[in-house]
Amino acid sequence: FGALVSRVGGYDYVEFVGTGTVATAVLFSSAFPAMFGTFIKYQFQRTYDAILAAPVDTEELVTAEALWVATRAGVYGNVPLLVALVFGLDPAWGMLAVPLIAFVAGFGWACFGIAIAGYASSIENFSYVISAVLTPLFLVAGTFFPLSELPRWAQIAGNFNPLHHCVELVRHAAFGFDGWVDVARLGALVLFGLVLWRVAIHAMTRKLVD
Repeated sequence: FGALVSRVGGYDYVEFVGTGTVATAVLFSSAFPAMFGTFIKYQFQRTYDAILAAPVDTEELVTAEALWVATRAGVYGNVPLLVALVFGLDPAWGMLAVPLIAFVAGFGWACFGIAIAGYASSIENFSYVISAVLTPLFLVAGTFFPLSELPRWAQIAGNFNPLHHCVELVRHAAFGFDGWVDVARLGALVLFGLVLWRVAIHAMTRKLVD
């Protein structure tokens, strides 16, 4: 594709997609494992029942689960970046911040997955979430094409997409941060994680305790 598409959004194709797919890796390594893993652990394996028999409450359980998933996302999210480096992406000191960006974004998506698992009555419900929520967010995150190519309303809506903020932060880590704009993007990811963390705790308390 790099031979067919020279530049996208002011970047070489490899630079644009290579940095953008980091957010995709974060999503796939956090939301999906959290959804399916959490459901299996409480519905089939009864792992959480055993944990809650110890002096542990659901808030601690959800927090530990989300932190573990986020840690893995922080590691796995670097793989597309390493591949992009092999294919010509120039290294930059800002890339050292990518694991942190992936961790923060991964925590939010992990809590999202845990919350969905807590509210789901069947594992088949996840297909609706994947089709109706995650896939559209993935497509309008700015991974494969810039949001500036979309209608104005879609550009505004894209600013409410946590995945888009992750994409932009990773790109700016590779090519230069944008000051307070990136601070705001990081703040949006932190807020996303905190809100979904509380939602996940409520969902799992409802499922395991109430």
